[in-house]
Amino acid sequence: MTILALTGGVGGAKLCLGLARVLSPEDVVFVVNTGDDFEHLGFHISPDVDTLTYTLADAANPVAGWGRQGETWHFMEALEELGGETWFRLGDKDLALHVRRREFLAAGQSLTAATAHIAQGLGVRHRILPMSDDPVRTFVHTRDGPLAFQHYFVRDRCAPEVTGFDFHGAASASVNPAIPFEQVTGVVICPSNPFVSVDPVLAVPGMGEGIRRSGAPVVAVSPIVGGAAIKGPTAKMMQELGVPATTVEVAKHYAQRTVGGAPGTVGGAPLVTGFVIDAVDTDAEGEVQALGLATTVAQTVMRSLDDRVDLARVVLDFLGAGAAASGP
Repeated sequence: MTILALTGGVGGAKLCLGLARVLSPEDVVFVVNTGDDFEHLGFHISPDVDTLTYTLADAANPVAGWGRQGETWHFMEALEELGGETWFRLGDKDLALHVRRREFLAAGQSLTAATAHIAQGLGVRHRILPMSDDPVRTFVHTRDGPLAFQHYFVRDRCAPEVTGFDFHGAASASVNPAIPFEQVTGVVICPSNPFVSVDPVLAVPGMGEGIRRSGAPVVAVSPIVGGAAIKGPTAKMMQELGVPATTVEVAKHYAQRTVGGAPGTVGGAPLVTGFVIDAVDTDAEGEVQALGLATTVAQTVMRSLDDRVDLARVVLDFLGAGAAASGP
């Protein structure tokens, strides 16, 4: 058995931790969005990869939701004194990770290899794979023009009104060759933002094709609960795009998902076969099923480690049950 989990940052990492507690390192592979990556202060910053790495290492900052626990900020304080850019905060412990990544990349190693070295150094045994070793950069289109994702998300605090998204470099990127599609028995799309965390992953040529060739069921977990986002700006983005912020609309987004990101199907069958709905949204189950998706209901708001593990078990059971009506 090999479960493939597609994830973004904080929200998806919670379910990934649950999966890591339930499954051995041989039984699950985490494929992480790198559309959020950017160059800053001379470093390659990979926010979603780092969030997952810290989460699996039990080193994530539980208060901020990003970075390392027990962090100090002497570097940023000194940088501010010198007039440097401080809108994207790198803690002192976190800075060590970025220095190591820069060393690995400068030595000619891939982002995948650098990630593996860093994860191993932090005691993480599960496989964390960037979606691609090629640069893919998410741009958010706003009323005032396009913004690089971190400028929109961190610098501008998600304030600009969103009108669409582009994934620069995705069309020419290669899917990570380390992803073991031929061994995959189930795919989990974690409750990450479908527009800027999951879509960039699926936009990489070869990702959707590899998943469909595996014949594995694909289950998505809704990041919207009761009309609100579990984490981040998903609901705000949906409203600004003229889409109701509901779990049904997220299900529609995935039900129409094809390899390159346009509505449609792959090989005559939808990419996603099952959808996990929070208990708060039970009344939406019929509408989601009408989209051709199998459904199950669970507590998807993960406040504790037990919640993460419980949801992981529900998703894994679902993959082996009603969501298994997949096929090439």
